[in-house]
Amino acid sequence: MAVREQPFPQRGVPARAAPLPTRVLRGLWKFTRHYPLGAISGVVSVLALLIAIGAWSGWILPYDPVVFRGADRLLGIWETSRDGTRFYALGTDNLGRDMLSRMLKGAQISMFFAVGVMIISIPIGMVIGLFSAYVGGKVDLVIQRIIDAIQVIPFLVLAIAIVSILGPGIWQGFWAVAFLSIPRPARVIRGSVLSAKENMWVEAARCIGCSDRRIMYRHILPNVTAPMIVLGSYVLATAIITEASLSFLGIGAQPPTPSWGAMLSGSGAVYFTTNPRLAMMPGLVISIVVFATNMFGDAIRDALDPRLRGSR
Repeated sequence: MAVREQPFPQRGVPARAAPLPTRVLRGLWKFTRHYPLGAISGVVSVLALLIAIGAWSGWILPYDPVVFRGADRLLGIWETSRDGTRFYALGTDNLGRDMLSRMLKGAQISMFFAVGVMIISIPIGMVIGLFSAYVGGKVDLVIQRIIDAIQVIPFLVLAIAIVSILGPGIWQGFWAVAFLSIPRPARVIRGSVLSAKENMWVEAARCIGCSDRRIMYRHILPNVTAPMIVLGSYVLATAIITEASLSFLGIGAQPPTPSWGAMLSGSGAVYFTTNPRLAMMPGLVISIVVFATNMFGDAIRDALDPRLRGSR
């Protein structure tokens, strides 16, 4: 009986890469295995964003969150309306509005506010930090002194001052917070660019005739964007807290717009002794979302750190 010869594997032929969905699933599983708290926090953050999108479309809202129903005021959890036609999973507030609907709509206000601030502030901060560090000299000095002047005042105090000048409203608060969130990514990118522009590959690009613009945006910027992924979670959490604080003080989202911060200062503060759930529910949701966002960002930072990657 003839023995079938097995061909030797060819050397130098790269192995075929796995399909993209397979690689994504493997990466998610590896991330979950090494950072279980970060994975859970990521799920919570994504769920909060999906709830915000669903509240914006209106298909997940049980009832209209701004409709007053005087006969159903201050109903408890898992109670039905006086006429038995409506069921309130989280009860109602002092004006008979469904708390579940208001909590879901508040997620839309807070999450859209925070994501919008992140989308605006981080790209602008990256461009400012990149330009400041690459040009250097007096330009860098002037830009950094302006950033110092903004950061020397506490973030929330300066946000309150700007919104007080512009007038109360969610859009005024949004632009104020977006503007005040620019200095931090600018500082982070500046530090990374100062280190990256001293590398030999930057000198090589300059020697072959690349323009400064091409060196900045094609060679340096792609190599310093990793910290922005982590910083995005910080900006997101800070924006959520700031929006809730502005609404709590009455200069953010205006009634009857549902907002987690406004719920704390409105019926939550007035009826805290008799109905503490009116303040505890929005406060608990704010704490969970902010905590999850920060933990998710910390896990991503650890996963991207090459010093920790080799120890696993």
